[in-house]
Amino acid sequence: MPLTLHLGPDDLARCRFAISPLCQTHEALRMLRRPARHGYHRAWLGRTRRTLAGLDLSPLWLFVPRPGGYTPDFLGAPPDDPFPSIDDELARMRATDPCLARAETARSLACTPGLAESAAGRAALDDPAGTVRRLADLTERAWHALIAPDWPRHRAVLEADIAHRSRRAADGGLDALLTGLHPGIDWAGHTLTLRMYGDLADAQRADGRGVLLMPSVFVWPDVVSGFARPWQPTVVYPARGMGRLHSAPAPRPPEALARLLGHQRAAVLTGLTTPASTTELARRHGLAPSTVSAHLTVLREAGLLDARRQGYYVLYARTALGDALAEGRHPGAVSRGPWSSWVSRGGS
Repeated sequence: MPLTLHLGPDDLARCRFAISPLCQTHEALRMLRRPARHGYHRAWLGRTRRTLAGLDLSPLWLFVPRPGGYTPDFLGAPPDDPFPSIDDELARMRATDPCLARAETARSLACTPGLAESAAGRAALDDPAGTVRRLADLTERAWHALIAPDWPRHRAVLEADIAHRSRRAADGGLDALLTGLHPGIDWAGHTLTLRMYGDLADAQRADGRGVLLMPSVFVWPDVVSGFARPWQPTVVYPARGMGRLHSAPAPRPPEALARLLGHQRAAVLTGLTTPASTTELARRHGLAPSTVSAHLTVLREAGLLDARRQGYYVLYARTALGDALAEGRHPGAVSRGPWSSWVSRGGS
């Protein structure tokens, strides 16, 4: 039997999105343990290979078992805020109750026969507070080495996914939102069914707190669901556009769009399948940054792009109208809500 979450009125009213840098870090580490999932991230792996060689991740590998195993939820606990910082999440991780940490580490170690009785397993169980500290320190190192350099682009993709799904919800309600999350997720009769999971006896149940939905760059092709209490029921799913994040060539613009906007401007618009900076777009299209900047200004003034600062960069993303034109859809199919493809920090 698959895992099912029966959502009552309170759950439906409290479904929410969040972006978690801590979760992204641990999903990246889980992806490294599963070579078959590397396809979309080979360019990222190529850039980080030397960094990976200098990181001793063995203490974390104890708790990232092979497929079908359990990873302690405190390593990537569902965030309370929609857009937490990595520092806030690491502080929360370091404050994990030792009793909870021991219970979750014991469950994780039990997934690998003999691991709990090994020297490393016994040490982890004998000092759960120390285990939490060591894992948090190593997670922080992994974040800075592997995720932080690409985080502005990753976060932009995650925010664009949430904006897209929010538009679906605005147009078609929760049915439209929940039926399109992932091919392995079904929604019918107020029941969310995750067909990739078995319905375990101790699986987390919806209890009026709603379900937390978190897009991920690294979770493909799976869906991940948090099981253990006291965490809020959570579904982590592959973000829309993550497959084009690192290595996809710029798509060719439709001929009609090129005649309307000019080939270069149409190529810039069509090439923004994921948010990108002026410098990145200039490199991708072989244009001068000043030329790209001029095209971006015109496209933004026409309501086809939006922009948002991420750290030292300004990233550009298509609006709903820009999506429609780039994808060859009639603009009348665009939602009559706000055109912005971005979610503001306040969730407004």
